[in-house]
Amino acid sequence: MTEFHGAYVAIVTPFQADGTLDEKGLVELIDFQLQNGTNGIVPCGTTGESATLSHAEHHRVVELTVKTVQGRVPVLAGTGSNSTSESIELTRHAKAAGADGALMITPYYNKPSQEGLFQHFKAVAEAVDIPIILYNVPSRTSVNMLPATVARCAALANIVGIKEATADLKQISQIIRLCPKEFTVLSGDDFTSFPTVAIGGKGVISVTANVAPGDMARMIAAALNNDIPTARALHYKLLPLMAAMFLDTNPGPAKTALAMMGKIATGAPRLPLAAMNQASTATLRQALADYGLV
Repeated sequence: MTEFHGAYVAIVTPFQADGTLDEKGLVELIDFQLQNGTNGIVPCGTTGESATLSHAEHHRVVELTVKTVQGRVPVLAGTGSNSTSESIELTRHAKAAGADGALMITPYYNKPSQEGLFQHFKAVAEAVDIPIILYNVPSRTSVNMLPATVARCAALANIVGIKEATADLKQISQIIRLCPKEFTVLSGDDFTSFPTVAIGGKGVISVTANVAPGDMARMIAAALNNDIPTARALHYKLLPLMAAMFLDTNPGPAKTALAMMGKIATGAPRLPLAAMNQASTATLRQALADYGLV
């Protein structure tokens, strides 16, 4: 079974000027990631604007990612939804497309109970035989999956890990303590990715890796190899860039940064997310210049 360790990129979904999917841009971005040492690709996550992709677009992004990667690194396809039946459909498609695993966000808007969360993930895990990484991001979903619920899910076949994006090291510690040793805990928050590995996590699914894949991968590799001085130095090098990636709602800054770097033609996310304002764009450009990316 694939081990989902290291620095994975939560890759943006490029759109053309008319708002349609930019397939050429996506292929070029994936190649950029692979050339710079990213350990895995995560299409159709929050950063990939999954909430505003049609099902046909979602399917195409996953298929094109798998085809482009060609097994060089794992592909962890976002397949979550606030509908369990829709999550099953998306997860079945990811398996059929050849993805190595599925990343499943906790159902948003519905605000399910802890029991509802467990039953949701249990239903998907029983319906589709593919490794599943849970995804807990209360700032986006308004529901926090508690460590005890994660531990219940970890006992289910096919559920192999969690992307934990609370930035709460106490909660992350509890998850690691309660779950089996082989259960993979990944940071879903760039700022706490190094500390998460230091307390027993296995990596990160990163927004900042869109623009600095090499340094993110090197930081996590150093942390996993217990080379704390190198990991710490990279953490502080990356810190201002991480902050710049959240000057506006993700993935606005990441897409804008990639456009500034000449990686994609348009930096605009899809409505209802809007383009960054002038002041934030100027701050972002300065952060990229300070890092040597523009």
